[in-house]
Parts: sequence; structure tokens; C-alpha cells
Amino acid sequence: MMTALPRTQEELDRPLIEVRNLSVRFGRQDVLRNIDLAIPRGQSLVVIGESGCGKTVLLKSLIRLIAPTRGSVHFDGQDLASLSDKELTSQRIRCGYVFQNAALFDSMTIGQNVSFPLRQHTNMGDREILERVRARLAEVGLPDNVLAKKPAELSGGMRKRVGLARALIMEPELVLYDEPTTGLDPIMSDVINELMMRTRRNYSVTSIIVSHDMRTVRRVADRVVMVSPVSRLRPDEPQAIFDGPPSELERCSDRRVAQFVRGEAGERLMELRTSLGVSV
Repeated sequence: MMTALPRTQEELDRPLIEVRNLSVRFGRQDVLRNIDLAIPRGQSLVVIGESGCGKTVLLKSLIRLIAPTRGSVHFDGQDLASLSDKELTSQRIRCGYVFQNAALFDSMTIGQNVSFPLRQHTNMGDREILERVRARLAEVGLPDNVLAKKPAELSGGMRKRVGLARALIMEPELVLYDEPTTGLDPIMSDVINELMMRTRRNYSVTSIIVSHDMRTVRRVADRVVMVSPVSRLRPDEPQAIFDGPPSELERCSDRRVAQFVRGEAGERLMELRTSLGVSV
């Protein structure tokens, strides 16, 4: 494992991530437009918004899994676009990524899945790797008897927890969560929320969570950013239509924010009926 170098106060005060005028276009479709964000170390940020508004694209752009069409992402003061492939890999090792569907290797056992980053990026021996894998699985509430199982033998909630254990195995400074509670029942969703909160306490990590689950927002967020689909914005309107603490969501005067928070679909249903030519 890499040992973190001592940091100056200036480095500690600097945002871990700075997004400057970030835009992403696929073909002729604008997905992200002029996003600006500064994310301090240790913050738990939840990005919300309706399906198709670019939340996951934003998340992947933060570690350059998707390259921006315009603008930049700075991680710990470094512009990711300026890094070589080797340097970019070194920066990504400092991040853990919890994919929406866990993204486990089906042909590998759970033990092999969780240990994969250690075998790729460290010189640890088998015994040390096994001890660390067991420790991370225990932290997410999974017993040793899952080590030899394949992902298909586990429930959806268990696979999500394995994905979190793998994301934590390198003891990252930043953890990115893509829809961590999607497809789970309310009880298991709350388990995942509790694990995210515990991870932040135990590791002092910066957390960025993409979600549409308002229970997750209220439980884990220090800060909430809501983005709107570019197609629904005025030409001069910023894509981030809310940026603040979760306690301010209910008081936000923007009707789009209020409708999302309350799950009110009336206006969108009206639009759908109009587009289909259905009389109201």
C-alpha cells in the first residue's frame, strides 16, 4: 500500500475536487453543460435529478472514465487531462467506485473480486491480502463463508455490499457511489445507507453519491446538488438548479426541485400527454 505523504495546511484546505465549466456531449446531444463544483475533503455530496440528466456521466467524469468535451476536472490540485496514463492510474487508485449493479466479475469468487485491486496494484502476499479481504467483508456485514461463492449465489443486497468492500480495499480518499440503493427493498436500502455513513466515519473519506432516493439524501448528505436535463433548461440557465444542505430542499422555491423531492409527476404527465396528442 502507498503511504500518504504529510500535507501542508494549504493542501488540506484546497478542495479535493474542482470541476470547472465541465461539459460533455455525445454526438449532437449535450448531457452536461457548464458544471462548476468545488468539493471539500471529507464532504458527503449527493447528486440528484431525474433519469437522463447526466448524474452518472458526471460521476464518471470526476475520475476521467469519461473525458469532457469542454472544461476540466482537478483532483487534489491536478488537472486530470494533463496526466499520463500511468499518472492517471495512480490518481484513480486513490478512489473507490461502487457501481450501480456492483459490476462484479461473474467468473471470480467473492474473495477474488474483493482482492482484485490489491493484486493489480500492490505487492502484498496472499496471507495479508486474505486478512484485508476478510476485514473489509466483515465491515459490510458479510461472513467468511461468502469468500468461495460466486456473485450469482448472492442476493442483490449482498452483491452491493461486496462492491462496497472492493471499493474500500485500497483505503481510498474518495468513494464514488452510483445509485447504491437502486433495486433494493427499504430495509436493505437502509443497510447500505448506514454502511455509507459508517465508511465515512471510519475512513474520513470524501463521498460523492448519485441517487434518486430521498431517504438516502436525508440520511447521508452534507450537501445536495440537483441537476436538470440540458434539454429542459433555458440557453443561459445553469444545469445545477440546487446546491445546498438537504434541510433547504423542502424550502427551495424552484418548482422542479419541489416536484422531485415530493415525487410529484403531474406536470411531467401533462407534458407526456401533450406530446402523445392525448386530450387532458
